[in-house]
Amino acid sequence: MWFRNARVFRFTKPFDISAEALEEKLAADAFKPCGPQETTRHGWVPPLGKHGELLVHSAGGYHLVALRKEEKVLPAPVIKEMVEEKAEAIEQEQGRKVRKKEKDEIKEEVTLELLPRAFSRNRRTYAYLSPADGVMVVDAGSAKQAEDVASALRQSLGSLPVRPPVLEQAPAFTFTGWLDESIDLPASIELGMECELKDPSEDGGVVRCKGMDLKSDEIQNHLAAGMQVTKLSLTWDENVSFVLDEEFGIRRLKFGETLQEKLDDVDSDDAAAKFDAAFSLMTLELSRLIPGMLDAMGGEDTSAIVSE
Repeated sequence: MWFRNARVFRFTKPFDISAEALEEKLAADAFKPCGPQETTRHGWVPPLGKHGELLVHSAGGYHLVALRKEEKVLPAPVIKEMVEEKAEAIEQEQGRKVRKKEKDEIKEEVTLELLPRAFSRNRRTYAYLSPADGVMVVDAGSAKQAEDVASALRQSLGSLPVRPPVLEQAPAFTFTGWLDESIDLPASIELGMECELKDPSEDGGVVRCKGMDLKSDEIQNHLAAGMQVTKLSLTWDENVSFVLDEEFGIRRLKFGETLQEKLDDVDSDDAAAKFDAAFSLMTLELSRLIPGMLDAMGGEDTSAIVSE
């Protein structure tokens, strides 16, 4: 159970919920497959999959949940072809032109006709709540996917006072400062070999660099020309590597050998026990990484966070 991404949400006021209460709330919105005429549906499923039945997996005060989303897949070319065939048939039978509004109505009819035979695409998105740390972390590659999980939780719980962290200074300012050395790079952080630079002007370009020394003359020339760093690959505490973007989105998480060795030391052939051990190791590591990176990025603006 290793997250590949980490989208962080900050609780804006004290929030606590037991695993039992969370289980009860989510049960009302447990996943059910799409009906014959539905294009999409989402709901909560057991994080352990076939190895568990509970909708909440808790360890050390961290509550893991999983949102399953089903989408019916209808190839656009197939729909378009059927719409054109029906429109042509009407034009030949009635001797008139089929206008756009009528074609849109035909498209709706075709979609409803095909839905029962459509393939389903399923995706599970994992998230954990840590009331003690004041954060919720979603394994999502995009802000929208993470917000979808937050919205689903908010709907199930009735209230979920979270928002993305707000930093005291713009991440692009910090990233750029680290590379041009106008800002000291914290001792806990090592630069990787990947970055994205953007020209801040309205029609500015984008330069993506991989496998490069980020202190090289080529990179420095782009910075001297006014480009800003918007993504940066980093290693934290010699144990976790990732790509951090200007939304504080942590992508392509890779946990180091130390954590894997600890997991290998778990003497159990029980899949659920292994899952639990990996989850515990990961959450403890992220509980250090997230505040550490927030501090390294210049600190968090907590003016809108109510502590009591």
